[in-house]
Amino acid sequence: MASPVVEIEVDDRLLRVSNPDRVYFRQARTADGRRGVTKLDVVEYYLAVGEGIVNALWERPCMLHRYPKGLDGPKVHQKRLPAGAPDWVETVRLWFPRWGRTADELCVTELGSVIWATQMSTVEFHPWNSRRADVERPDEWRIDLDPGPACSFETVRRAAGTAHEVLDELGAVGYPKTSGGSGLHVYVRIRPEHGFAEVRRAALAFAREVERRMPAEVTTAWWRKDRDPAQLFVDYNQNTRDHTIAAAYSLRGVPDARVSAPIRWDEVADVDPHDLTLATVPARYAAVGDLFADIDDHVFDIAPLLAWADRDEAAGEQTPEEPEP
Repeated sequence: MASPVVEIEVDDRLLRVSNPDRVYFRQARTADGRRGVTKLDVVEYYLAVGEGIVNALWERPCMLHRYPKGLDGPKVHQKRLPAGAPDWVETVRLWFPRWGRTADELCVTELGSVIWATQMSTVEFHPWNSRRADVERPDEWRIDLDPGPACSFETVRRAAGTAHEVLDELGAVGYPKTSGGSGLHVYVRIRPEHGFAEVRRAALAFAREVERRMPAEVTTAWWRKDRDPAQLFVDYNQNTRDHTIAAAYSLRGVPDARVSAPIRWDEVADVDPHDLTLATVPARYAAVGDLFADIDDHVFDIAPLLAWADRDEAAGEQTPEEPEP
C-alpha cells in the first residue's frame, strides 16, 4: 500500500509530505491537547513560525538533525544535503580540512526549503554563525550559558543577567533565547571582519568577564573534569568553526517537543523552558512576532573584546586550542 501523502502550499510552491501521521514525539501534546506529535504537526509548526525560522537560517550553512523514524529511532546528523532535493533548494559548499573534502550544506533562502527539509525528517536546524557570502568570517557571536548537571536554572537566569549587564557596558545588543534544553543562549550580530579563531578569542574574553563577576557560580574551565557540576559553563567554543547550536525557533529532539525560543530580556527572570514547546510557541509568535527580527540593525564591533583578550593573555591567561568539530 502506498504511503499517505499530503500536499502543502508554501508561497508559490506545492510540497508533498509523506507519512504525515508518523508520530515523532510520543509524549508531547499539540496545542489542542492531543498526545503524540506527528510529522505533519512538525511541518505545521514550522509554517507557523515561518518568517522567524527563515530569518534565523538566512543564507547560513545548516546542519540538519534528522529523525527518520521519529524520536524513538536513530538520530542522523546530516551535513550534506539529503539526496533527492529539488533544484530550487539552495546550498553552500564547505571545505572540511579534517576530512580533506567538501560538503554541500542546506542554505535557506525561503520557507519552502525549511518545509522540504522537514519532509526529509528534519526536526532540528543547526546553522553556522557565518553566511555563504564569506563562510570563514562569522557575523554572529553566540553566548552559550550551559549549566552543569547540578546547576540550577536560577543560576542560568542570574548568569544571563550578568551577561546582559556586560553587553550593555560594551554597547552591544544581545538577543536571548532558550536553548531548548537546560540553558540559555544570547546572540549578538557582529561585523564579518574576523575569522573564527578571533571571534572565539573575543567570546572567551567576554566569558572570563562574566566569570569574574560570578566566580562561585560561573566557570570557563576548559575540561569538564575541572568544573564544579553546580557551576555554569560559558561555552565560548560554540564560536569555533563548524560548531553549531540550534537556531532560534528550531524544535529540539526532546520528548516534550521543546523549542529554542527567543525571549525578551524582561522575561529571563521568570522563563521556564518547559513552557516553550511546539504546542505553545505558535500562539506566542502570532502575538509577539519574531523577537530577533531586527538583529541585523544592531551590529557590534568586537574590537573591545579583542583588547580584553590581549590583556588576559598578557596576564598569562592563555586561549586553549580549538576543539575539533
